[in-house]
Amino acid sequence: MREILENGFAALGLDVPAEAVGRFESYYNFLTEKNKVMNLTAVTGEEETARLHFLDCAALLGCMDPSGKRLIDVGTGAGFPGLPLKILRTDTDLTLLDSLQKRVGFLSETCDLLGFTEVQCIHARAEETPELRGTFDFAVSRAVAKLNVLCELCLPLLRVGGTFLAMKGPEPRGEMDEAARAVSVLGGEYAKPFYYDIPGTDVHHSVVIVRKTRETPAKYPRRYAKISKSPL
Repeated sequence: MREILENGFAALGLDVPAEAVGRFESYYNFLTEKNKVMNLTAVTGEEETARLHFLDCAALLGCMDPSGKRLIDVGTGAGFPGLPLKILRTDTDLTLLDSLQKRVGFLSETCDLLGFTEVQCIHARAEETPELRGTFDFAVSRAVAKLNVLCELCLPLLRVGGTFLAMKGPEPRGEMDEAARAVSVLGGEYAKPFYYDIPGTDVHHSVVIVRKTRETPAKYPRRYAKISKSPL
């Protein structure tokens, strides 16, 4: 795994210390162990994990302003992309949010293993966390949900001037068009999407970038049943 990661980070233009690579190896080993008894990821091989999880998430740094420190990962699952970003930028003030308690337990154990005791691992839905509203520089999500739904969950969590990064497939324009009204209503504006290839693969991904330019109206986010049934 070490060689795959080192070559992959170099291809992404990232200068990554050996300590970070060691943390990725520890993360992989613990994830593999826990995945035997929990449904954490369908990607299980060493090379697959290195490329399709770790390097995929690392590519996000290509569109992140390093001055932003407070980051929330919404629907983080097994910690992607939040934990890889924390490993690569240890000064990140990270919050991991997931609606499944057993996954949050795994995340807490993983953070302890990696020495990230200050990371907040929260068992909650994004629309049920008013105390987090307007507090983050970045909200990120790799969750499998439509962009208009993700915008309603994530934009309220950002401060004005913050950025929502949604990891998507090779061409996000159709989904962006569908979510244009949601972005506007929730106080955001699109920036140019970020496109990248995962090193060592023929996989092409994109990141939809939404800048928060004004406060989100207080009535958003709605309850999740309403969001999913009648998305903006």
